[in-house]
Amino acid sequence: MKRLLCALCAFALALTLSAPALAETPRPITPLDYDTLPAALPGQHHYLLACVDTWETKPTNLGNTDGVMMVTLDTRARRLMLITYMREMLVQRPDGQIGRITYIAKNNGPEALCRTISTHFGVKVEKYILFSMDNVQTIIDALGGVYITVTDAEADYLNRYRIARDATTPSMDKAGTYLFGGHAAVIYMRIRKVGGDGDAGRTRRMRTVLSTLARSYASVTLDQALKVLSSVTENLCLTNMTLNDMMEALGYALQVAGAEPEGLQMPADSAMEPITYAGMSTRQVDFEACRALLREFLDNSFVVMDD
Repeated sequence: MKRLLCALCAFALALTLSAPALAETPRPITPLDYDTLPAALPGQHHYLLACVDTWETKPTNLGNTDGVMMVTLDTRARRLMLITYMREMLVQRPDGQIGRITYIAKNNGPEALCRTISTHFGVKVEKYILFSMDNVQTIIDALGGVYITVTDAEADYLNRYRIARDATTPSMDKAGTYLFGGHAAVIYMRIRKVGGDGDAGRTRRMRTVLSTLARSYASVTLDQALKVLSSVTENLCLTNMTLNDMMEALGYALQVAGAEPEGLQMPADSAMEPITYAGMSTRQVDFEACRALLREFLDNSFVVMDD
């Protein structure tokens, strides 16, 4: 009898542990009205960069956007701001239903992703460039690689991932600073199972790579800037930017060259909470709090200039 009871208890426990997490009901999400969003602050220019989760992609068959970043060039206060958006957050989809933001561009197009970012966070961004992972790899290689400082845990992960021995200079060993080639840099940016910070760690690594590249071009010449622009225009999947738009953005970038890059994660840790929805681990967001934090971050330019 005791053996039977023990067996039944063990079976019940196994069922409990293997059962899927109960779905939770997310709070209603009320985006702002796109047409009444304020114009960008004087001197600020916003661009959305997004990377899909495949090495190759086609404009007609996009993958999920695992990396989304708004780059703000502030020519008034000479600031370079990198705002990364977490892929797991819940947003209101174009059809009015709730879903993860990572699927928006795939299902509705990059313009819809721009609109979703704009209406949920209160800053209108209209220009976008969408890359595949191979595009990003090629651009970084064209720029000569990027120096990245890694922890022991990150180095161990990259070694277990089996990046090529010549993917970093010197070959990856332990914590330290290495020159990463494009492939290794993409793998580094995609790490989210090291350090215990999940998707926040991934967005932080994205900002690290772009910030490091920006610093390496602190004293950029026009010829070097044109080389960077050429690398981008030749290695992108989809954009709504014309050549004139690209040249205009290049001019803004030259004006802020040398500025220390500033980073911000959206949603902030204090403005989101984990939730299981539609069978997925997601994040429920306090968008009102996020809009206030983002507005304060961007408005800081005017505090600096007016002091």
